[in-house]
Amino acid sequence: MAETLFSFDKRNYRECQQMFRGTRDQEYYRGDFWIEDASNVDVRSERKTVGAISIIKQRSATNLFFRRTRQHIREDATDLSILWFVKHGELTFSNQCGSKVAKPGDFVITRSMSPFFIECRTDNDNVHEVLHVTVPTHILRSFIQHDFSTGLFMPVERPELAIAENILTDVFDDDGGLGEESARLLTETAFGLIGNAVRATEELQPARQSIADRRLEEVLRFIEVHLSDPQLSTAMVAKGCGISPRYLSFLLRLRETSFSELVWEQRLAKAKDWLANSDPRDISISEIAYGVGFKSPAHFSRMFKRVFGANPREFRGECTAREEVAMQVEKTERFPEFPAAGQLLQ
Repeated sequence: MAETLFSFDKRNYRECQQMFRGTRDQEYYRGDFWIEDASNVDVRSERKTVGAISIIKQRSATNLFFRRTRQHIREDATDLSILWFVKHGELTFSNQCGSKVAKPGDFVITRSMSPFFIECRTDNDNVHEVLHVTVPTHILRSFIQHDFSTGLFMPVERPELAIAENILTDVFDDDGGLGEESARLLTETAFGLIGNAVRATEELQPARQSIADRRLEEVLRFIEVHLSDPQLSTAMVAKGCGISPRYLSFLLRLRETSFSELVWEQRLAKAKDWLANSDPRDISISEIAYGVGFKSPAHFSRMFKRVFGANPREFRGECTAREEVAMQVEKTERFPEFPAAGQLLQ
């Protein structure tokens, strides 16, 4: 459920500098924030948190201004990035590189570690509205490698950005039906889409895909779809893709692999992931073996140990032990006043 971060009107708007970061200054970062003195002052900001990330809807009937200087950065070195989706009005971003204006439908990334000045100006209907997401830069870096230290502006006409905005809006609007893990997964999916959009704009001219490349994509997709079928063979793939077995071998050589190497590699990789992320009470090793296309658990066990140096049971036991240790460490960090289990027995 979203909560009110701040709300200003004619009675309290002069207090915005002390209140815009919420209680105990937990949101945003240090800077100068002020609201234009106008006949109608109505500024409201609502927040939905997803872990360390905040999704914020902000709507205003008057112009807003924010400035972050080098002095602010020295006093508060919080490295935070903000993703802006402009819905109404304009957002003008100025720094040492100049000024840029984002209009409705534009997407912007700003970062807190260099000085800047932002103006949020209303439209002809006296409305300024943005959806923006505050995210620690180290988290965003795993999705977007582009250098956005001085700001990044893009049109939301890219389908990835439009879908990302819809996902983030849905997470914000959720009334509590979504679990925390689902909200996190959706938010990270939105970040991944934004990263894809940024990378796509960096490619001035995508390489033209050859017929062989397209055929290879079809082959790889067919293999992945039918990976759990123990009868998967070159003849089956060739027939399913409408090519000859000989041409199939040629396509796989483009990847410097053979059919058997590719299939066993993918089956073992999926089995390893399945073993590491499943509970033995929910699914057995035999079920996993059959689920990735092995004809017998014994064959699966031999192949698994040959590649990974441990049989499936040993590997799953190691994963379970690591998970239990990690949970104990997390519990100790979250509740340091409680002694570890071993200390209770002393």
